[in-house]
Amino acid sequence: MGAVNMKKTGAWLTVYALEQIGVTRTFGIPGLQNTEIYDELNSSDKIQPVLVTHEGGASFMADAVSRTSSSIGTLVIVPSAGVTHAMSGIGEAFLDGIPMLIISGGVRRDTGKSYQLHQWDQHRLLEAATKKTWLIEKHEEIVPTIYEAYRTAISGEPGPVFIEIPVEIQLFKAEINNLPAFVFDEPKHNVDMEKIKAAAEILAAAKNPGMFIGWGCRDATDSCIKMAELLESPVSTTLQGLSVFPASHPLHTGMGFGPSAVPCAENAFIDCDCLLAVGTRFAEIPTGSFGVKVPENLIHIDINPNVFNKNYPARVAIEGDAGLVIDQILQYMVSSELKTQKKNDSIRKKIAGDKAEYLDSWKKLKTDKVNPALFFEKLRTRLRDDDIMVVDDGNHTFLAAELFPVLKSKHFISPSDFNCMGYCVPAAIGAKLVNPEKQVAGIVGDGAFLMTCMEILTASTLNAGIVYFVFHDGELAQIAQGQQIPYNRKTCSILGDVKLQGVAMATGAAFVEMKKNEEIEICMDKAFGLALMGQPVIVDVKIDYSRKTRFTQGVVSTVLKRFPLGDKFRFIGRAVLRKIIG
Repeated sequence: MGAVNMKKTGAWLTVYALEQIGVTRTFGIPGLQNTEIYDELNSSDKIQPVLVTHEGGASFMADAVSRTSSSIGTLVIVPSAGVTHAMSGIGEAFLDGIPMLIISGGVRRDTGKSYQLHQWDQHRLLEAATKKTWLIEKHEEIVPTIYEAYRTAISGEPGPVFIEIPVEIQLFKAEINNLPAFVFDEPKHNVDMEKIKAAAEILAAAKNPGMFIGWGCRDATDSCIKMAELLESPVSTTLQGLSVFPASHPLHTGMGFGPSAVPCAENAFIDCDCLLAVGTRFAEIPTGSFGVKVPENLIHIDINPNVFNKNYPARVAIEGDAGLVIDQILQYMVSSELKTQKKNDSIRKKIAGDKAEYLDSWKKLKTDKVNPALFFEKLRTRLRDDDIMVVDDGNHTFLAAELFPVLKSKHFISPSDFNCMGYCVPAAIGAKLVNPEKQVAGIVGDGAFLMTCMEILTASTLNAGIVYFVFHDGELAQIAQGQQIPYNRKTCSILGDVKLQGVAMATGAAFVEMKKNEEIEICMDKAFGLALMGQPVIVDVKIDYSRKTRFTQGVVSTVLKRFPLGDKFRFIGRAVLRKIIG
């Protein structure tokens, strides 16, 4: 709009700026110090303000918007209490590298009064969980600050940003002489070509190279496939990056590659002499509590240079965008004739055989409940490649990682490094709102479901037809299994007897009960049929958790091995004794 001469309120300027950066929805709850912004949002024909039942749900919805669309997830919340409620989702976004724009009101600064409602230095709290925070001092700062905040959130390693706009600036008008349009120039990444050459030569010389890729490769799937096929290397992913390499590709092995990975991954990487790691931090979950063996020839690529050499030393560390760096390595290898594409049928056959054998072993699980392998097999046939799955934190997460083939990037989302329970229910709503043409399925354990299940009321209000498959076993299963192995007993991990049908009734959702294998297909068909009508559905899945995932077994074993010998015998002896005496 450029040079202008007009009087505008801070609330009007806020909504104008949000429209310019492409925000389509805001999430939050109106209150004393942000009602003026909400009134302006109500007049916008580009932004839909979404009322939630809890700001924690709002932040998870915003997180999913950023993960599954080109728009940035945006919160408009009250200060202090709204911020602390939203902190779980803000923390998840911060550690997982997800852009998020958080706008809160602020107490009045023109009255001279102290101890106002919500008066508190929220910037000190948010300093540890955002890339940057801003306090608006005057009207003319609002538009350029929102633009700067947006650029900060999406640049480099993405993350959340926070802006506080005091009440008097929202309410009152001021003369505005400039109303700039938003312009964003993609930052230029200058990659060190000497490192590109070094990486290419190491990869070309490797006998058994492997690839380990994470969320940083979410827009580089094609480049990752080209590299894998040139190297003829097995490919494993992080949990967060589970979708970035299609499970249908014959070189795909699954999450991780150590003792906590599925057999095909562990076997494929057992002789790995060079690892190309891209867009990953080597965090605790995908490494199985740091139980993976990483070769000396580690080539580590990430847009955030702070991740290098933290857990595993890199022989070559390259800062830059994942797709750009991979493409430059590929170009150099091909142009220099360091490597020519040669298909290795033996490794592909070995991966396929190991996958089939592992799945078959799960299918043989005899149960009068629902077999996880059969459940995920039937679910895969009922979802299109570009439908979206949202999971939470818990045992179901790793069952999904091991048993559900994900085929399209950014179509499987999960809490990861912050590892926050309660993610799935609201995140699925965020994903559905920005992908209305796609089916969204949530997989959530009953413990995580209880944390945010009332947010399904928001889905009902917005006619968001989401199917929530609640894995109902009456325990915090991941922790309960983690306790059972070393302690031979469970403490504070047994849930109360929740009636999920009552939750459905309270939130306006439909209810379906799946009690055994024979009911899987008919229940899924019924649930997805109801969802197509715009109604959320809760499916009570009586899941069989008796068999532990490779992840659970591997992590417990890895952690126990690190114990001092005396403590190791003490833990094992205590578990054996408790088993004997019951």
